[in-house]
Amino acid sequence: MAHLLGAEGLSITFGTRTVLDDVTLGIDAGDRIGIVGRNGDGKSTLMRLLAKHADPDAGRVTWRNDVAVGFLDQSDVLDGALSVRRAVVGDLAEHEWASDPKMRDIASGLLGGLDWERPVRALSGGQRRRVALARLLMSDDDVLMLDEPTNHLDVEGVAWLADHLKRRWRADDGAFLVVTHDRWFLDEVCSLTWEVHDATVDAFDGGYAAYTLARAERDRAAAVEEQKRQQLVKKELAWLRRGAPARTSKPKFRIDAANALINDVPEPRDTLRLQKMATARLGKDVLDLEDVSLTVDVADVEAESRDEKVIFDHVTYRLAPGERVGVVGVNGAGKSTLLKLLDDQIAPDAGRVRRGKTVRTAILSQEVGELESRAHLRVHEVMTEEKSLFDVGGRELTAGQLLETLGFPRSRQWTPVGDLSGGERRRLQLLRLLTGEPNVLMLDEPTNDLDTDTLAAVEDLLDGWPGTLIVVSHDRYLLERVTDHQLALLGDGALRNLPGGVEQYLEIRSGREAAPGPTAKTYHRASAGTTAASPSSSAAGAGDSEVSEAEKRQARKQMSRVEKQMERLSERQTALHEQMAEAGQAVDTERLAGLQSELSEVETELTQLEEVWLSAGELADS
Repeated sequence: MAHLLGAEGLSITFGTRTVLDDVTLGIDAGDRIGIVGRNGDGKSTLMRLLAKHADPDAGRVTWRNDVAVGFLDQSDVLDGALSVRRAVVGDLAEHEWASDPKMRDIASGLLGGLDWERPVRALSGGQRRRVALARLLMSDDDVLMLDEPTNHLDVEGVAWLADHLKRRWRADDGAFLVVTHDRWFLDEVCSLTWEVHDATVDAFDGGYAAYTLARAERDRAAAVEEQKRQQLVKKELAWLRRGAPARTSKPKFRIDAANALINDVPEPRDTLRLQKMATARLGKDVLDLEDVSLTVDVADVEAESRDEKVIFDHVTYRLAPGERVGVVGVNGAGKSTLLKLLDDQIAPDAGRVRRGKTVRTAILSQEVGELESRAHLRVHEVMTEEKSLFDVGGRELTAGQLLETLGFPRSRQWTPVGDLSGGERRRLQLLRLLTGEPNVLMLDEPTNDLDTDTLAAVEDLLDGWPGTLIVVSHDRYLLERVTDHQLALLGDGALRNLPGGVEQYLEIRSGREAAPGPTAKTYHRASAGTTAASPSSSAAGAGDSEVSEAEKRQARKQMSRVEKQMERLSERQTALHEQMAEAGQAVDTERLAGLQSELSEVETELTQLEEVWLSAGELADS
């Protein structure tokens, strides 16, 4: 493979902290590289150095003479006075760029629905990010360096970008580096992973899943090696402590070697553990939307006017105890509004929101604005505003101890909140919410600003979350990992159930799935299966054409997801049978009637999920 660019002996220090130390690496044609690491470890710094947008303290970056490098920075570099058209295609006439299939695809994939004559200054932050990405992709660079390209992209946009990068070059042409916390995206597009940590860079073959396995094996081997070293340390310590005469009679090199071994204890990498917090008891009734309608005002910056947008139109929705639901939809569809409605922050125009007596909600907002008023306080002071001792896994911890488990060492606990990074603020706010012992947890884009290690810890916490969970996210990996089923807001005022998960949502958005069916205005969890579309519906009209391996993999993933839902429903079915037996012994006819009704709904949904599972099985085995 042709060598495109490389770095030799790169070192850079900010203040007293060395971010990269004597790093040497290279990029060849055909490389598809994902860069991962904790926040602040130097991922963006490494990319800026390779793109020659920053200079190292030592070392050098060399490009092949004819290499063209495109760089997408996290910061906004667009000229606000330009129109979208000028910012993206410059002075090209419409027939010039519109006749190019690649340019047309980029325009429709990233800028669909956007007014091309609108000035850049009138766009939202997410729209500006899309314009900057589109402008970069329109060029014919040999190497693309993308710093958080999935920020502000919805599920559909992330899927389009992944497909574009896979089709942009032949297998042995071009190269790209991408810094992102979207693990699905890393797995989908990357064949090589660089982990930036402790001022160095380690390379792993494969995407995020392969990197995770390789790192686990590396850590296991390191643990074995450390155990051997510790045993040797004990022996050397015993030897050194035999007394002064014994030491002086031994060769000096032996003493020096033993001291070096003892002093050579590696600095432990920062660990982050999210432990199970106490949770308030949750009753049978949680949150219900009953025939809710809601219209919001939407500002038009360019026209300096406001328009009305229907978010919900006679929607009925029942949130069950212990339910774990993910919510997807395009930007502006009303996902955050749904959370605010459930959290009682806003009231519907019509209908009502019923709230169980024991419900205690907590919502992690996108902007973490709750910390703005506490920006002058220190981290430790914020944590001790209401109490100083916390129940964690049956043990009492002080605020300082709890903060340490969440990756805030003593030195960071006295940092003003205003000086924290975005990821640190999100971690702190999540910790504050959990210590309030909620039983309904709502997360609005929780993956923003969090590195992959922190995300894994958050997912581990949510796996054992005993309450009800609602997650709004564009991160497919997170949704499929921590939720049992997903809902979609399609912009028609309704909530639609997605038995086929995020893949079904993408099929709906791309028009590959048939008409939505009878989901219009109402969604009940107990009858979620009534809107299920066959997972093989997209292939049904394909005649005798072969099913691709990608479709088979997706079908197997759907089977796994449906199995989890069926398992939960089976447990509920067993519990209902036991409750009906108790009610029968007590001759409680009213309770029996209610339990029988709920049992019928559960059995109906089980039947429908079984049909979905069978359809997916046929596709997977075809």
